[in-house]
Amino acid sequence: MTKEELKQLENDLWSAANNLRANSDLKSNEYSTPVLGLIFLKFADNNYRRHEAEIIAEYQKLKGTRREKKLSEIAIEKCGFYLPDHARYEHLLNLPEEKDIAKALKEAMKAIEEYKPELEGVLPKDEYYRLNRDEKTRTIPNQLLKTFADIPADTDGDLFGQIYEYFLAEFARSEGQKGGEFFTPRSVVRLMVEMIEPHGGKVFDPACGSGGMFVQSVHFIEQHRKELSKDSDSGVYVYGQEKTLETVNLAKMNLAVNGLRGEIKKANTYYEDAFGSLGAFDYVLANPPFNVDDVSLSSVEKDKRFNNYGIPRNKSKAKKADQGKETVPNANYLWINLFATSLKPKGRAALVMANSASDARHSEADIRRTLIEENLIYAMLTLPSNMFYTVTLPATLWFFDRAKTDDRILFIDARNIFTQIDRAHREFSDEQLLNIAIISQLHKGRREKFVQLIDRYFAAGMERLIENKTRVEPVSAQLIDVLEDEAGKQAVAELVRQWAGLNKLRTRYEQFREKHAGEKAVDQKNKAQHQLREVFDPFFAALHEGLKQLDKTVRQHEKHQAEQAQADGKRAATDRKTKALKTALEALHTEVKNAEIFYRHIHWLQERFPKAEYEDVTGLCKLASPAELKEQDYSLNPGRYVGVVIEEDGKTEEEFIAEVLDINDQLAELTAAASKLDKNIGANIKALTGEA
Repeated sequence: MTKEELKQLENDLWSAANNLRANSDLKSNEYSTPVLGLIFLKFADNNYRRHEAEIIAEYQKLKGTRREKKLSEIAIEKCGFYLPDHARYEHLLNLPEEKDIAKALKEAMKAIEEYKPELEGVLPKDEYYRLNRDEKTRTIPNQLLKTFADIPADTDGDLFGQIYEYFLAEFARSEGQKGGEFFTPRSVVRLMVEMIEPHGGKVFDPACGSGGMFVQSVHFIEQHRKELSKDSDSGVYVYGQEKTLETVNLAKMNLAVNGLRGEIKKANTYYEDAFGSLGAFDYVLANPPFNVDDVSLSSVEKDKRFNNYGIPRNKSKAKKADQGKETVPNANYLWINLFATSLKPKGRAALVMANSASDARHSEADIRRTLIEENLIYAMLTLPSNMFYTVTLPATLWFFDRAKTDDRILFIDARNIFTQIDRAHREFSDEQLLNIAIISQLHKGRREKFVQLIDRYFAAGMERLIENKTRVEPVSAQLIDVLEDEAGKQAVAELVRQWAGLNKLRTRYEQFREKHAGEKAVDQKNKAQHQLREVFDPFFAALHEGLKQLDKTVRQHEKHQAEQAQADGKRAATDRKTKALKTALEALHTEVKNAEIFYRHIHWLQERFPKAEYEDVTGLCKLASPAELKEQDYSLNPGRYVGVVIEEDGKTEEEFIAEVLDINDQLAELTAAASKLDKNIGANIKALTGEA
């Protein structure tokens, strides 16, 4: 399943499920648990179905022998689940309408828990009875079963986990601030994981929410398994604490969906240490709640998890009457302390924190200075705004490394690196987060990782170019059909001719691959990559020039058609032709943009790190020395160190012109609508006053 197909499936599933909720009086938090339970049930059935033939064959083979086993034992060995007939998805889906579906779902969930003890008490059971309380919601379970039946039977754990996390994200968005307590966007988590590289060991999240940090840790290991030696243990065991029981259950379900080993416990991390965390973990990953101000000072000031580097305190002493009732002014530095103290001697941590913590004053400034002087902080990274679904508060990523030897701190300002999802939300694309993470790899001297990433972009770019070329010709033919003047047809033909230059590029790329396959010398490989990029640049320049000329020709054509239509009185037919012309032209712009995207990333990296080695880049990254940190009063705000540069928006001239023209069209439509409304209002007022 491609990324686009998965996105469409997610959108369709959410739309169908959310429409059901919209037609009831259920709140999102009442609806989320039963919905996620059904997604989990579908996954369990998919997983069981993939192993079913093997399970039955093994059962038949052993039946009647001394090694005979129960079907349930074999199933658990093969796939981790046993589903009796009444817990199968298809059985539930096909139950007659008069059957008590809530009761059937409860029995199915109980059966799964019976054979998978770690899920005991976790799956939703009585929640389905709540949907039976009135006519509006009684049919929802049946309709949800039909909706999730659309998830393909061959969907594996990874894709299923993505669907599961997508629903978590959407529930977080609809639940407002409350939802934000348990969901961190996937792209932010992926960046954190790419930076700290959890290659195996014990992973701790003391504010684990739905367990997304753990899932991405395992994904990272799977993606980088080839880099590990055969003898190394790359498995992870995860430990999570979460104060809300409902969210603990979500996390346990998420771990089961993704096949993770670990423990999740209900505990308030400020006052409970469920796993004996002091110096216990190889990796810590978390997005704790920001700016909590009601934590009891007396409960944490003697706790070694929080006091090794100082406790945040109010400026003034408490009055006698209030002694013993004092609270910590802001718990941000309690979390920061906890991440540092939970690490083993060579442990690494990544955490999300409010921007304000980077410059916090008074007792927090003292703690920050101590952490810097102890050389625990590896890097600081400022995120773009609007990355989180439920809060707009700007955030910074903190990275700890207890094995660090360099006394400098790496500062990265990523505020200008993002992909806009909609007006209110942003994310990192896969390439953007890899581009950011490669800065850390260069800082660690792993230059070979840089040239490997460039190689990866060249390969992906060439594949995309070939794919796009097959779509350009039919779009061009569509344009020629609509355009009536010879100049327009020639402009399209010229653009198609320029695409034909791809064959030469492909030959050059294959020669490059053959010549530099297995190249060990980074400088030699980097030089060759620069030369290869210079071969591609004229190709894209010609494409953009061709598009520019085509845009100009199309605008002239539209103007001519509009004038002709006005004279002939055939406006409707002309509008249809103009619309078809614009649609085809937009498709062509999209093809060029998609074809070029990987080469833009190559440009971005090579322009900033031309020697394939780390260097400070104004507006992006800076290695700050202890003297520079002291000069900035031990601030950990990346903006103070990296400087400012005016970033280009990345748009080509034709894209900018097309965008301006589109905005102008929208303005014309809005103006026409406003004029119509104005006339209607005027007419209505006259009718009301009897003047009509």
